[in-house]
Amino acid sequence: MRIGAHVDPAEPLAAAADRKADAVQFFLTDPQGYKSPKPRVDAAALRASDVDIYIHAPYIVNVATLNNRIRIPSRKLMMAHARAAAELGAKGLIVHGGHVGEGADLAVGFDNWRKAFQYAEKDGGLPLPILIENTAGGDNAMARRFDNLARLWDAVGEFGAGFCLDTCHAHAGGEDLVNIVDRVKSIIGRIDLVHANDSKDPFDSGRDRHDNLGNGKIDPDLVVAVVRSAAAPVIVETPGGVDGQSADIALLRERSGS
Repeated sequence: MRIGAHVDPAEPLAAAADRKADAVQFFLTDPQGYKSPKPRVDAAALRASDVDIYIHAPYIVNVATLNNRIRIPSRKLMMAHARAAAELGAKGLIVHGGHVGEGADLAVGFDNWRKAFQYAEKDGGLPLPILIENTAGGDNAMARRFDNLARLWDAVGEFGAGFCLDTCHAHAGGEDLVNIVDRVKSIIGRIDLVHANDSKDPFDSGRDRHDNLGNGKIDPDLVVAVVRSAAAPVIVETPGGVDGQSADIALLRERSGS
């Protein structure tokens, strides 16, 4: 099992070494901006490294929305980040499930996700897996509740979409972590990546605030159980820099037998 952390993009391989991590995840641009990624001077080193690389798309990407001013740039931005991530040898591009506006028909959002994959195919195809991540908040979200997740996969499953399970998002989104891996696999068939995070907030709070394992509202044994059952690579997106994330990685390795 490969276990790593979300790190600053400046020197991801050094950050991996500092944390004794097998994998790293990072942004290629400002996560709140629409700029396309620029070539990285460390691209060859990243491709040659034995550290697994994951890239997280900007938070503003929302291919589900009915707002054309957001949806169309989001499609283009997702493609730009997918291509840039592939140049680094990344294993996947993590993209939040997104949402539609209040009162909008969720079915249109699911269909917009399907259209995003169709757009990608017409634009030369996706060069690496898109890993759609469950989210914590919003009653109009595509991937907060697992009944909606099933509808989303009906729309995108044929395109080979992957899934990233975030434990903080599931807890805050109102999905019990007990047997959650079995429930996800019954919908999707697999889990490609786990974001192993504690939550600062109570169950079903709708708030996306990560904490270090054992410091928040989630029993760390539940997070470990998810990691063991998913049998997928793991990224911690927790605070505390090198010390905090190193402790979380060590906890997961020790308790999961990895």
